[in-house]
Amino acid sequence: MLRIRDILQSKGSKVWSIGPQEMSFKALELMADKDIGALLVIENNKVVGIFSERDYARKVILKGKSSKDTSVADLMTKDIYSLTPEKTVEECMALMTATRCRHMPVIENNKLLGMVTIGDVVNAIIAEKDITIHDLEHYITGSEYIETSG
Repeated sequence: MLRIRDILQSKGSKVWSIGPQEMSFKALELMADKDIGALLVIENNKVVGIFSERDYARKVILKGKSSKDTSVADLMTKDIYSLTPEKTVEECMALMTATRCRHMPVIENNKLLGMVTIGDVVNAIIAEKDITIHDLEHYITGSEYIETSG
């Protein structure tokens, strides 16, 4: 069974973050530069929120505010959901669907291990299904193959 730990091993543990006191414009620049949809908001080595494109669209543009004058703290989602590395991909998908969250930090023993996105989850499920199909094809045809781990 595929776990969140497996996704992190595949994608890496790099997480982009910003401080809550920074202006949201700076957060948007960083997100555009790194081609990502969300940043973890970290203060004193602790995750205190998440800032996403959705936060910006709903709390700045639609409210007529300026991203150059609005701090990340004013816009970030403060109630964030997180995962442990031992959660299954299916559990993660269920939580993301139920909470309508597309980005979730992975935390174990109060230590940030990485971040998982809905795209990571979908890609992992597709890859797992492809392996299953491949294995079934070989089983049905009776052809021999060498199993590789990856």
